[in-house]
Amino acid sequence: MKNFSLFKTFPWAISVIFSAGVLSSCCSNAVIDGSLADAPSSQVVVKLLDVNRFDVLDTVSVDADGRFAYKMHIEKGQPEFVYLFHGDKRIASLLLDRGDKVIVKADTTGVYEVEGSEDCRLLAEVEKEFSDFSSSFLSLASRLEQAVPGSDNARELTREMGRVYTEYYRDRVKYVMEHPYSLTVIPVFYQSAGENLPVFGQDTDAIHFRNICDSLETVYPESKYVKSLRAEAERRADFLELRVRLQGAEEVGFPDIELSDVNAVRHRLSDVDAKVIMVHFWSSGDAMQKMFNLDVLRPVYGDFHSKGFEIYQVALDADKAVWARTVKDQGLEWINVCDVLGLNSPAARSYNVGSLPVSFFIADGELVNATVSDEASLRALLRRLL
Repeated sequence: MKNFSLFKTFPWAISVIFSAGVLSSCCSNAVIDGSLADAPSSQVVVKLLDVNRFDVLDTVSVDADGRFAYKMHIEKGQPEFVYLFHGDKRIASLLLDRGDKVIVKADTTGVYEVEGSEDCRLLAEVEKEFSDFSSSFLSLASRLEQAVPGSDNARELTREMGRVYTEYYRDRVKYVMEHPYSLTVIPVFYQSAGENLPVFGQDTDAIHFRNICDSLETVYPESKYVKSLRAEAERRADFLELRVRLQGAEEVGFPDIELSDVNAVRHRLSDVDAKVIMVHFWSSGDAMQKMFNLDVLRPVYGDFHSKGFEIYQVALDADKAVWARTVKDQGLEWINVCDVLGLNSPAARSYNVGSLPVSFFIADGELVNATVSDEASLRALLRRLL
């Protein structure tokens, strides 16, 4: 039998296969060709947005002419938000997809231009408009702090802040409705004027979140950013449903709960005398949730309880003995109650609890739309509400 070789018989085959491999590799990468105007022979840090935090991908050298380059792999159907930093200063924001070749011209003040990608251009536009709004709004807020309370000047500044905020909010609603299939709408949904005023902070904004998720999922079903937005959309939709259900309530602006503590003493949520109440549903059988008690709730409670903060913690545990032992062993000083019906308990159903842990906040007798994930976000929320 003759020794048959594809490459001997068809020598062009190796060239075709090699070219296909190179093409596949190139198409799966995104390439950044950058220049930094005022920092030659320095470094640029490339960071990836991992939903709610930055991960450092690499540090890239800037040559003596101020030029730098970077290439990264992009999974199919999963564009990435990538940010360039010079020191602690963000100098460019990019939304990169497979095959993108973008040219970035930046300086160390954060002013930049980008070519080669429509998504990157839109993201730069989004950030520029948000920066302009923030500067205007925070300048008015600073002037209001210095104004005499109740004066004509203070009232005029308050009206102007409301006008600036309302105009920007309406403009952002228009943007997300005009770009329902662009991932650039995601950072728009999380913009905030300072620390305490989300642009999309109204209960009814849940409708915008859900509608945009429905659109984005048709294009990017595997994107981690879309999945995270979906979780936030569902949380807001549940809160909106809860609000609608409470519209006819006369006595309290939240679903009431009455359950027993470890000593069989019943505690009614509506009887809790505190300016801010954290209603925290959890399970004592989960190690991470027990650590949350010790690492987050205990130190925060110690600092804010005297200022008007209380915790009404509801364990959804079938085994009351295990729950009671955990409460005593951890020395939890706030109100701790338990319902052995778990997620089927009336309390869980009234708050639309679908998974644990989850927290709700009541301020001055009314539910507030807020979410916390760690000690820092909880402290920031309490500083605002108290």
